[in-house]
Order: sequence, then structure tokens, then C-alpha cells
Amino acid sequence: MARNGQTQSWAGGSLAGVKHSPLWLDGFTGPQHPPVDADLLVDLLVVGGGFTGLWAALQAAEQNPGRVVALVEAGSLGWAASGRNGGFCSATLTHGLANGLARWPDEIGLLQRLGRENLDAIERTVLAHGIDCGWTRAGEMVAAVEPWQVDALSAQVDASRQLGGRVSMLDAVQARAVASSHTYLGGAVDPDSTAVLDPARLVLGLAAAAVSLGVRVYEGTRVVGVRDEGSRVAVSVTTGLDTGLAAAPASTVVRNHTVRASRVVLATNVFPSPLRRVRPFTVPVWDHVLATEPLSDRQWDDLGWHGGQGISDAGNQFHYYRTTPDRRVVWGGYDALYYYGSDLTQRRMRHPETSKRLAEHFFTTFPQVRGLRFTHAWGGAIDTSTRFTALWKPALGRKVVSVNGYTGLGVGASRFGASVALDLLEGVSNERTRLAMVRRPPLPFPPEPLRWAGIQLTRASLGRADATAGRRNAWLRLLDRMGMGFDS
Repeated sequence: MARNGQTQSWAGGSLAGVKHSPLWLDGFTGPQHPPVDADLLVDLLVVGGGFTGLWAALQAAEQNPGRVVALVEAGSLGWAASGRNGGFCSATLTHGLANGLARWPDEIGLLQRLGRENLDAIERTVLAHGIDCGWTRAGEMVAAVEPWQVDALSAQVDASRQLGGRVSMLDAVQARAVASSHTYLGGAVDPDSTAVLDPARLVLGLAAAAVSLGVRVYEGTRVVGVRDEGSRVAVSVTTGLDTGLAAAPASTVVRNHTVRASRVVLATNVFPSPLRRVRPFTVPVWDHVLATEPLSDRQWDDLGWHGGQGISDAGNQFHYYRTTPDRRVVWGGYDALYYYGSDLTQRRMRHPETSKRLAEHFFTTFPQVRGLRFTHAWGGAIDTSTRFTALWKPALGRKVVSVNGYTGLGVGASRFGASVALDLLEGVSNERTRLAMVRRPPLPFPPEPLRWAGIQLTRASLGRADATAGRRNAWLRLLDRMGMGFDS
């Protein structure tokens, strides 16, 4: 994406006084639920208070009202990826159609249908429980901003339509009617594949719905060990410990307890699993997001983006962006940062160079709103797998199932991931659990220093592909043949 000195000067001033926290978490007062204060005996324990954990708890309570379900979260609900994303809720379970076709061509029709049904089910839950999360299902446009991307998008539209999709290819004029950017050379529009929402409010709504059905929710409760006890799993937890997690409940008294459960869902997302065998299958990728101040009437009209659609561009290093009910623009993506040793320390939440780069790209895309300020800038870690999709790992005699690896599309796919995890725990054989995606895990990432070196080489190669009409070099072609990759 082209840049110039004037654009950079707009970007510098636009970040003055920015707040380094997610827009969605403004006004949140911290934990709403107590930590575990005694040993517990439950039917199902869910570890992790993000989207996957909340969907698992809610669906388990809905399916079996007599089941005793507990959820433990080390920090506070939704403080990590579930409250730090851009608020896109997508129907895809395969990180896009192209990735699904490359990996599971024989099952792609089923995967597409299951994805649409999953998004429909999320919408029904939001409506049934009155969750006030700004749910807007206006679809998404993927914009071509380089000539080579037009043909690539056109091919994807053809493939989608052959599978029954309602995707349309737009020319430059039509794409610029969706949002007024001179950078658009075309676009692919899917009218119902995506909703935008306030992810933190969805977290709170799912938690309230689960609690209303009897789920016990505990915050500030860190899992420190899991062991097999035959008919049950013993999960050791600690409270009052400095977890190093933002918004963790403060306490000066460290207490240890044991939660015994017949079944356990591990929904720890990007954070190291209590089961070491699971850890090599994901790495943390840091993504960064900006949010503008509310646009004036004049700026809103100049932007020309009134349909509520989510938008992304078609590059390997891509941006995603959407509007909010109070007329802000949330703008993120492009850089996908990995730090040696899978560093998850809080200092990685800020990256001034990336924030400035995002601001420059924003004003390149929408120069007509120059002078607009950004009020929020934040970062969060995404759990990336080598195939860019969720993975499930049963353990301890199938009494435990872990699920993670969504690679940036977990707002929607997390419900599906939780559904499959519950099915696997119960030994259910159905069209979900028989999927090759569920039965066969991806290749793990190599250990350090090979991990860091390989990821940096891949990032550089993806950037080079964007600069050379999408041509993939020998390294990327090798990864393609191996069925591996790196993305956010």
C-alpha cells in the first residue's frame, strides 16, 4: 500500500493522547465473579473464560440442565483475545474458502454448511438471551487493492458460488460504493457470512446466560495441574496468586484447591495448556488494532460507508475494519508479530511502530477523513496453528479435550469448537466429529530457535509476495507442500 510524507504527518498527530486499552473494555469494572474458595466436585469443568469456554459452558447447561458445570478463569472473563479482537463474527470454520479447499476439498461443502449453521446459531442465542452486543449481520467485503488481487478474488467468488454461496464480484465503482476509497480496484461481497459486534459485551452476555442456567463461574482462579484419578480428573487451582494477567482479581492470600470433574474442556486459547503435549500446536501472534473518535456528520458522509459491512483487503498482510454504532472506525491487522520464546508478557500489548503504520495505512485508504484522531490503540495475542484452524486434542482417556488454534477467527468458530469438544467428551459420532479437521491435528511448530527463524522467514516471504503480484517464493511453496503456514 503506497504511502507518502503527508500521510505520515497525518498519522503522527492522529495518535496523540491515544488510550492504550481496547475500546470494548471501556467502562468495565473488572471481575464480577469470585474465585474458587473450596474443593469442588462437578460433572464438567471448563478451563478458560473466553468465547470457547463460555460457549462450552452454556451449551453443556442447555443440553443437560441437571449437569453440574463450573468454569474457571485465571484473570477476568474476556480480558484477553475475546475482548481484544475487532468484533468480526465469521461463518468460516476453515480460515476462508481457499484454505478449506486446499486442505479438505472432499469435505468443503459440509464445512461451509456447518459454518453457516454455526453463525445462525450464534445469532439465535444473541436474540434469545437478549444479549446487547450490537449484533449487525450485514456481511463482508474483501477489497482488492492491487491488480493481482482482482483475479484472485474472482476465482474465489467462482468457487464459492459453485458451493451455493451468495458471493458477488464487484468492479471498482461498485466496491467504492460500499465505502469510498480510491484504493479499491474491486471487491468480493458476501451478504450474510459475517456479523460485526462488540465482543466484550458478547462475553458478558454469554456469561450471564450461562449463570442463569446454573453454571458456576469463578474468576481469579488459575489452573496449575491436571491429573487422572480414574473415573474423574483432578484439577489443581490456585487463587490469590499474581497471575501476571491483566484484570486478575487482587488478593494477598494464596489458596490452593482441587476441582474434581468427570469431564474437562481446556479452552486456554493462546496461553500454555495445562497439558504439555498440546503446547507445540499453537504459537502466539500479536495483532494490533486502532479505534477512531466518533466521526462528524461531514466525515461520515465523506466516508460513504453506511451499510455496516465488515471490510478486509485481499493481501497476505491484510487489514480488517468496521464501523461501530457511534460512528467510529475500528481498524486493525497487517502486522502479525511473533516474539522469540512465544513471549506473552504484557509489554507486547503496545507496539508504537505498528500503531503508526496502521494509522498511515488508514489515511492512505481514507484520505478524505484526514484530521481524524484515534482514541484507542491496543494489542492482543492470537492462537495460530500451522493450518490456521481450530484443533482438538483428547487426553486422559478422553475425559479431557482441549480446543484452540482459531487463528484470528475465533469469535464465530469458538462456538463450533466448543460443540465439537463436548461431543468428543461424550463419545458422540456425528458429522462434526467425523470431520478430517477434527480427527487429524495439524503439524506442530518446531522448537526454538527453529520456530522463531521459520516464522520470521515466512513473514518476510509473505510481504515479498504482496510486493510481487502475489508470487509465492520457494519457501512459501515448500510450506504449502508440507501443509504448514503462519498467519493471523
